[in-house]
Amino acid sequence: MALNLLKLFTPKDKVFYSLFEEIANTVAKMGTVLKQLVYETDLEKRNAMVSQLETMEHINDELTHKVFTELGRNFITPFDREDIHYLASALDDIADYIYNAAKKIRFYRVNPNDPGIQKMADLIEMSSEHVKSAVMELRNMRNMRQITDALVKVNSIENQADDVYDMSIDRLFETEPDAKEVIKKREIYQAMENATDKCEDAGNVIESIIVKYA
Repeated sequence: MALNLLKLFTPKDKVFYSLFEEIANTVAKMGTVLKQLVYETDLEKRNAMVSQLETMEHINDELTHKVFTELGRNFITPFDREDIHYLASALDDIADYIYNAAKKIRFYRVNPNDPGIQKMADLIEMSSEHVKSAVMELRNMRNMRQITDALVKVNSIENQADDVYDMSIDRLFETEPDAKEVIKKREIYQAMENATDKCEDAGNVIESIIVKYA
């Protein structure tokens, strides 16, 4: 009986950590695919990459749902339930905006050979990779330097993305005569900038976690 009670109140760390690691890994892969997409000149290959991103986004939706399900099942969790919810939501949002940007490129038939789009994709790939690095260290929290370095880089990239977004919008209004193209590209820039914002949100949650538990 005592053993059963102990099992009941033992936090299932491996469940949450494994889910977060899988989600972060998928997000980082999505960042890489988005970067490949915006440098790809073949339309059919770009469309195939959008479909690939859609599949990965659906996978992350299912994994996020599993996090919430486990949250309801477990009385004790490895860290605050609120932080678990916030981190899962932020990671899911990154995936959503990466796929959203790619979907808009396909839907609007925009040629992504654009310096603003390509630079934003570079930053999304880097930021999502740093988020992944930080998440992978949460299980043990032994390499605090690696976590904090990753979070600093995520914050710096978000600031760079803001600058790229502003410069891209300025260039768009100055050089693009077609109003429809202005609207299309502005929406793509916004979706990509949102992805870097969500990377920063995930980083802020991770920072909150390590301050409380490291």
